[in-house]
Amino acid sequence: MSRRGGPAHRSDRLIGYLGGGIGLSLLAGGWAWVNLASGPFVLPSLGDTATAFVGLVTSGAAARALAVTLLHAVGGAALGAAVGFGLGLVGGLWRFGGAVLRPMALAVLGVPPVAWVVLALLWFGPGFWSPLFTVWVTTLPILFAATVQGVHARDPHLVEMAAVFRLPASTRLFRILLPELAVHVAPALSTTFALSWKVALTAELLGDGTGIGGTFAAARAHLDLPEAMAWVVLVVVFLLVTDTLLLGPLRRWIAGHRGRAARGATEGRSCVGIGVLRENA
Repeated sequence: MSRRGGPAHRSDRLIGYLGGGIGLSLLAGGWAWVNLASGPFVLPSLGDTATAFVGLVTSGAAARALAVTLLHAVGGAALGAAVGFGLGLVGGLWRFGGAVLRPMALAVLGVPPVAWVVLALLWFGPGFWSPLFTVWVTTLPILFAATVQGVHARDPHLVEMAAVFRLPASTRLFRILLPELAVHVAPALSTTFALSWKVALTAELLGDGTGIGGTFAAARAHLDLPEAMAWVVLVVVFLLVTDTLLLGPLRRWIAGHRGRAARGATEGRSCVGIGVLRENA
């Protein structure tokens, strides 16, 4: 049995850091190769981009633009995830509700994000609400679909046993339903947060020019490719940071839950949820 902070846990973290470092090094090597093969007018060098990046950070321009885009991307994704998760629970647990909501979510998902950007500009005008709405409406159906799938993939025997033992609703939700849903929702959340940055930048670029999208458009207009790529690097860095800070705890919780389930199986239980049933019997 491995505990948090034990040798197995430290080994997993070391593998994660090492693999991530190798992946980023390969990206940097590919960047340098394209720069050498095609020249700075196609892709600036790593040194020029790093110089531009440091200039953006030290001048305060990065912080100002990032604060706006962070609100658009993370705020819109959080709203979309919350509403999509709630509707997914309704659609998964209520058969008729799912039949009503599923084609609506599919229709919303089928609309290209750039179309939502144009519609949001027409409805709300350029400003704060257009990017936020665009991110929200783009990410909502992704969480809806993942949540419905998670509800339908539940262990029916465990649900039946919970009803037989008359477990409280809070126990069914936090000890049985949510752990099963997390396995399906976590990958959808990763996709949602990655997509939210892309959609937010597109909305800012086509909108009133605020945030990183607006500053990227200005750098493009001035043909300042190192600065444009520095903004791209900034977005990627904060995408990785927000993903680690916001979704990292959820991934660790899922890993711990699976570890407890595996230990429960060796003790004669099919999953942790059955242990919950026994505790509340």
